[in-house]
Amino acid sequence: MMIFEALRQSHDIQRELSEQLVQTRGDSAERQALFAQLKHELWVHSVAEERHFYIPLMHDDSGVDLSRHAIAEHHEMDEMVEALEQTDPSSPGWLAQARKLSDKVHHHLQEEEHKFFQMAGKLLSDRQKTQLAGAYLGAYDLMKAEHA
Repeated sequence: MMIFEALRQSHDIQRELSEQLVQTRGDSAERQALFAQLKHELWVHSVAEERHFYIPLMHDDSGVDLSRHAIAEHHEMDEMVEALEQTDPSSPGWLAQARKLSDKVHHHLQEEEHKFFQMAGKLLSDRQKTQLAGAYLGAYDLMKAEHA
C-alpha cells in the first residue's frame, strides 16, 4: 500500500462522520457521539499525516508551500472543533458551526486528493510512498488506540 491509499482510508471516515454530524438534531446522544468520533479522527489523522506525509515532503523545496498550506488548514479545523466545544450543542449556532467544519473538512480532503497527492506523487519515490504508508498507519493505529 502507498501513502495515498492509507490516507484515503481516514479521509473516507472523516467524510462520513462529518456528513452524519450535520444531520443530527439538538443536544442528542447521537450528536455527542458523532462529534467525539469526528474530533478524534481529525486529530489522530492530522498528527500522523503531518509527521509521516507533510514533514517528509518539506525536505523538497517544491513540497514546502503545499505542506505549510495543508498544516494551516489542519490548524483551522482544530480551531473550529474548539469553537464547537465552547458552544451549546442544542443551539442553532452549533449546527451552523458544524456545517462550516464539515465544509472545511470536505474542501481540505478534496484539495489533498486532487492537488496535493499529485504533487507528492512526483516528489516521492515508490519506495518512499510505501515506507510512509507503513509509518503513517503505525502512528495512526497507535494514537487511535491510545487516545480512544
